[in-house]
Amino acid sequence: MESQSQLEGEPLIKPSTADHPLYDAVVEACRSVYDPEIPVNIYDLGLIYTIEINEQNEVDIIMTLTAPGCPVAGDMPGWIVEAIEPVAGIKMVNIELVWEPPWGMEMMSDEARLELGFM
Repeated sequence: MESQSQLEGEPLIKPSTADHPLYDAVVEACRSVYDPEIPVNIYDLGLIYTIEINEQNEVDIIMTLTAPGCPVAGDMPGWIVEAIEPVAGIKMVNIELVWEPPWGMEMMSDEARLELGFM
């Protein structure tokens, strides 16, 4: 029972290490990757839940896809690794694909909503 009560206080989406000096460069790299079915980059779509960068400049990405049956489910993590690895200073990129919490339109940035005509 004790471990369950500890989990309740944890956010559904782990916070990113936005104060890391390489964070903005990693975000920009993520913005270069697009879902082939939607003309908006994966970052503004809200598919990247967490960008964690440790002191060794190893990047852990927690992400989701718009749907579990997404045709590029097997490819997209590799595209993200290919986009981030060339960023100067990055040592390693690890992608974790999760389905909880499920992606929803409310996770899109205002720019993405505008681009897709939802605003």
